[in-house]
Amino acid sequence: MNKRHGVRYVHEGKFVAKVDVELLEDETDWSPYLSVEDGYKLDDVRDALKRGDIAAAAKLARVFALQPVVVSQ
Repeated sequence: MNKRHGVRYVHEGKFVAKVDVELLEDETDWSPYLSVEDGYKLDDVRDALKRGDIAAAAKLARVFALQPVVVSQ
């Protein structure tokens, strides 16, 4: 089994979190996949963003605020 670095993005409301994860690769059809711990980390980040607890999400990931862009013609 090989491990490599990966990134997953979690989008909730006006926030996006960039979560670092390890991707596990093997010879199965499920490859590459996340560890259980990384799956829980993604869930924790999503739950924190849903609650509006940006500080908790920022402990596990880099959090960005989305801002609409106005385009006039």
